[in-house]
This record gives sequence, structure tokens and C-alpha cells, in this order.
Amino acid sequence: MTSTAATTRPASVQPASGVGIVCITGATAGFGAATARRFAADGWRIIATGRRQDRLDALAAELGDGNCLPLCFDVRDGDAVQAAFSQSNLPEAWRAVDVLVNNAGLALGLEPAHRCSLDDWTTMVDTNIKGLLHVTRALLPGMVERGRGHVVNLGSITGTYAYPGANVYGGTKAFVMQFSRGLRADLHGTGVRVTNIEPGLAESEFSMVRFGGDADRAAKLYEGASALHPQDIADAIAWAVSCPAHVNVSRIEVMPTSQSFGALPVHRA
Repeated sequence: MTSTAATTRPASVQPASGVGIVCITGATAGFGAATARRFAADGWRIIATGRRQDRLDALAAELGDGNCLPLCFDVRDGDAVQAAFSQSNLPEAWRAVDVLVNNAGLALGLEPAHRCSLDDWTTMVDTNIKGLLHVTRALLPGMVERGRGHVVNLGSITGTYAYPGANVYGGTKAFVMQFSRGLRADLHGTGVRVTNIEPGLAESEFSMVRFGGDADRAAKLYEGASALHPQDIADAIAWAVSCPAHVNVSRIEVMPTSQSFGALPVHRA
């Protein structure tokens, strides 16, 4: 039997692009900065967070007066996160956050588990897991109360596919994937959507940080690889958010065409 459902979407579920406030963590570089620029171009107002005040100020100046609210704090500091988003600190006009992009995160080192730095492990857990939790917990109640919102988490293909040296980094991104699924379950019926974005090889400051500022080592990783660019990930985020309110894009795995899946290694004695 042919469906007689209307082919025109009701106004209430038209794409929401360009109508609200998006909060982006780690907005001073890479995916975060590209996402801020993309959303600003679409008409959104941006709450940009990061640890580098000078970069936040430069981004705010670029996006225009009144379009960007810079908040300088470290997501690892739960008290600082709560203070930044408290009613006493956040201007009233900026409190109704429609979209949270949990982008702040990092990888440190590529050493195998038995030779790596325990401090690096702790930093990745504190940033990629605890930092994401701090910001989500600060903004999620408001979304639920308003009956709308969207949490976008930046995961990684490493959360699904392990590779040597990605031990704890991959573990943190596996947490992001499972936490995103848990959020979807908890938020059932609230109108709040959740998306996990899982990039593959992407050229940004990510590898400079991972390799402790070794520019040559970072450059070699991308040599001839035609890697993803931050704008590609910003576009994916913007698409997921712009879908009609009745559509939840739960997961986006995106890799450059040059990257695919390798055979499982076998050690032969």
C-alpha cells in the first residue's frame, strides 16, 4: 500500500541550523576552531572555550563582536568548568546552549604500554574522559529542562580499531563511544540528541601535541597521505546538527579515502 504521509516536513522539525548557541570546547585550534568558524558562518552564536586566552580573543575578534563569547579554562578542572557556566558568570543571553561540541582532547606519545609515560596516560584520561564529563554535566540539565539540545562528542576511529601505541588514547575514545550510547539511552524522550563523530587520519595540531612539538615527525605522518582537514570534520558536525529535530545521527565514522583497514599482524617465532 502506498503511504499517504505528507511529503513536506512540519515546521517544528525543519533543520535548526543558524538559530541558536553552540558551545565548543578546545576551540583554539584544529577541529574546534574550524567548527566555530563553520557555525558562525551559518549564523550561530559561539561560546568558545580553551586554555589559551590569546587565541580565544583572536577568534572572538575574527567572528565579530557579539557573535562569540570566549571562556578560558582547562576542562580537566571541574571547579573551573562549573564556575565558567554558572549563572553568576555566564551572561543571561548566553545560557540557553543548544549544541555542545565536546572537542577538547589530545593524544600523547606512541610508545608501547610498557615504555610509555604514566603522566601522559593520566593527562589523556583527565582531558578526554573527565574533561568531557565535566562540561557535559554542566550543560546537559539545561538542555533537558528546555526539551531540546544536541551533544556532539569527538571520538576517534581509534576507539574501535586498535593500533600500536594508541593504548590509553584508544581507550579514552572507546569510552567516548560508549558514553555517547549511554547518553542516548538516558536522554530517551527528552528531545536531546547525541552524536559521536569518529575521525580517522586528520591533519591538525593533534600530531604536534602527540609528538611533543616535533614538527618533522608530525609532518612525516601526513606526507603524501591526503589526510582529512579540520574543515571536513566541521562539515560533518554541522550536517548532523542541521538534520531535522526528529532525526538523530548517532555515529559518524569518517576517514580519508587514502586510509582503510589493515590485516591483523601475526608474530612468527
